[in-house]
Amino acid sequence: MARTDVAQLVERIWSRDPSVWTGNGEGQWLGWLDEPFRMRERVHELLEFATNVELDRVCLLGMGGSSLAPEVLKRLFGVETFEALDTTHPNAVRRVEAEGTLFISASKSGSTLETRSHTDFFWDETGGDGRRFVAITDPGSELELLARARAFAGVFHGEPTIGGRYSALSAFGIVPAVLMGVDALRLLERAEEMREACRFEEGNPGLELGIELGEGWREGRDKVLVAGDFGLWVEQLLAESTGKEGKGLVPVAFGSSDDVQRPEFRVDDPYEVGQEFFRWEFATAVAGSILGINPFDQPDVQAAKDKTSEILSRGGEPSVAPEGDLDELLAQAGEGDYVSVQAFVDPVREAELEPILERARATGRPVAVGLGPRYLHSTGQLHKGGPDTGVFVQVVDDLGEELPIPGRPFGFRTLIAAQAAGDYEALKERGRRIVRVTL
Repeated sequence: MARTDVAQLVERIWSRDPSVWTGNGEGQWLGWLDEPFRMRERVHELLEFATNVELDRVCLLGMGGSSLAPEVLKRLFGVETFEALDTTHPNAVRRVEAEGTLFISASKSGSTLETRSHTDFFWDETGGDGRRFVAITDPGSELELLARARAFAGVFHGEPTIGGRYSALSAFGIVPAVLMGVDALRLLERAEEMREACRFEEGNPGLELGIELGEGWREGRDKVLVAGDFGLWVEQLLAESTGKEGKGLVPVAFGSSDDVQRPEFRVDDPYEVGQEFFRWEFATAVAGSILGINPFDQPDVQAAKDKTSEILSRGGEPSVAPEGDLDELLAQAGEGDYVSVQAFVDPVREAELEPILERARATGRPVAVGLGPRYLHSTGQLHKGGPDTGVFVQVVDDLGEELPIPGRPFGFRTLIAAQAAGDYEALKERGRRIVRVTL
């Protein structure tokens, strides 16, 4: 990229020029550029709230952009008293200890099915004690109305001009950080440092990474290695932002082939994650410009949701029986392809996926792995709207006994089965290569 083009690109991003991408309204989704500063102004409010919390544990009820940044913070800072529930597997829901737990219901739209189901379930479990609940949501959402009606202990607004996957440095990341005991001011100060560095034409870490990712894609290296704890968050950011119009940067957990990029994650000190959140946000925006797509929409995410709703409306137990031949499918993985293992299993059984992953790696192709339904809010957009180079292996375990969801005609067992079946159908409709196996 020519120096003049680089200078103009940085200037145009900061001036909120939508023609940097496709000119289709991208300018209204750039609130993340200023969020570190805005959140620093709110830290005192969050700290005051946290000092009045006397519960032993915190459980975040959220999906995708509402859960992944907090999950990364929990892992990097080693916080044992915090967990993010981003699965509908009934066994995992049962394991959450309600006694002595503060629940954070986090959803930008306020209507996320999984989050609302979790919220209603634990509302019943706690006997309807609003002091045990906090909501993080955009202003005026259904979740805010519910939280006000139930007298939640706190309602914290997200910034409406920020999409979910860009929300790590907004209330969706910083409220959980404060409740974990992380020094949020220090975290945001590091983010501010990176924000200022990303204004420059030269020595701009976000720009350099974005050009690296985008030019790598142009050269045919469209897979990106995102192993490790921080990779959980990067995976969603890259996949959902760039995976559309038959294009995309494909995050993979394993891969040594020539079409895999291996960028560096700079999180040796956990507080550096504040910088990394912003660096990767800026880089993804730059890469989106090079790919010629809108990095702030997600046109294909709704497909799996619609299929899930359709299956639930049929009633009865959705079928998640094995389908197809795994060996035949893996034999189809050729040059340029990747293997994606999509596991609708109890998260504590993730290690048991290793034999399947070993067979996938034996193809010599890069391998991605995601837990369902989490990945539906993370890489699901890429699987359907990105390049048709995925070879998909859906894995389902014993979903356990049904666990009723208050106010719903279905329980968690039926819900996760419908989500697995729905995504399977959505991928098949797009002609994707897929089989289903049991764990």
